[in-house]
Amino acid sequence: MEIRIGIQNVAREISFQTDMSKDDVTAKVRAAVNDKATLELTDDKGGTIIVPAGVLGYVEIGDATARRVGFIAG
Repeated sequence: MEIRIGIQNVAREISFQTDMSKDDVTAKVRAAVNDKATLELTDDKGGTIIVPAGVLGYVEIGDATARRVGFIAG
């Protein structure tokens, strides 16, 4: 699943893949925002992304669809 995190006053977004479910990511984002704590997520390579909830602009949770590679004859 692809996650994109926008940070306030920062032009670039954080983008990564995760093995977490959409419900798990949503629950962690809501808990971090409600508790004014840090948002801590794990990417699919075992890395950890930590963002203070107070600077979150948005969190976009994408689908777990595979990317297509190649050309379509037609």
